[in-house]
Amino acid sequence: MPLHIWRQRGVNLVRLGGKTILVSAAGQGIGRASAIACAREGAKVIAVDINEETLATLPGEQAGIEVRKLDVRDRSAIDALASELPDLDGLFNCAGFVHNGTVLDISEDDWAFSMDLNVTSMFRMTQAFLPGMLRRAEATGTCSILNMASMASSLKGFPMRTAYGTSKAAVIGLTKGVAADFVAKGLRCNSLCPGTVDTPSLRGRIASAADPVAAEKQFIARQPMGRLATVDDMTPMVVYLLSDESRFVSGQALLVDGGVTI
Repeated sequence: MPLHIWRQRGVNLVRLGGKTILVSAAGQGIGRASAIACAREGAKVIAVDINEETLATLPGEQAGIEVRKLDVRDRSAIDALASELPDLDGLFNCAGFVHNGTVLDISEDDWAFSMDLNVTSMFRMTQAFLPGMLRRAEATGTCSILNMASMASSLKGFPMRTAYGTSKAAVIGLTKGVAADFVAKGLRCNSLCPGTVDTPSLRGRIASAADPVAAEKQFIARQPMGRLATVDDMTPMVVYLLSDESRFVSGQALLVDGGVTI
């Protein structure tokens, strides 16, 4: 019977009950929505972000969410947090940055920042938390890492997204490598590849365009479904990939793109 039918009948089923899950970039956008969705499904959520003001808007510990300030580019801070927290059942590496421009517009600093935040931060987080996750996998049979990739990656090229698309293609490569190395130990690793999602980040890019109205229309026109995605279009896949429902899924780049890559 579908889960929503059980809930309508007053049966309290939670899909992430007993799990400890860390979500990065949890202060806004997909990260924030995912932290709330995972807590709603019974997880103890560690929500981290560099921005304490946005973190403070999350529901808090009474809702199952513990907030911590963390710069995912700071290896020592990551290692310190990993030593403090209990072993994780799930890790959602969600932090990222969208550079706008062709290859001729990318400075050395732009390139380095895009790779550091979009890819190397995931390497740091995975390396720090993986030993504990492997212990959990040995005890429970399965754990899950989810990395934020994009439809703009090895899956499809987009104008003015060379640095971003390259970094997200690397995320898919990182995902597959980790998945292959640890599949026999119960550790799963997948990447989420969203379409164009209506987030504060996207609104900032639209607002900075020469013609914001035209820019928004162009973003909407990408999706054959005829609209921008919402964060709530993403969270069901996030919960699925962090739950035991996806226990036979690993090494995949899962698209939630409104039909862009049909």
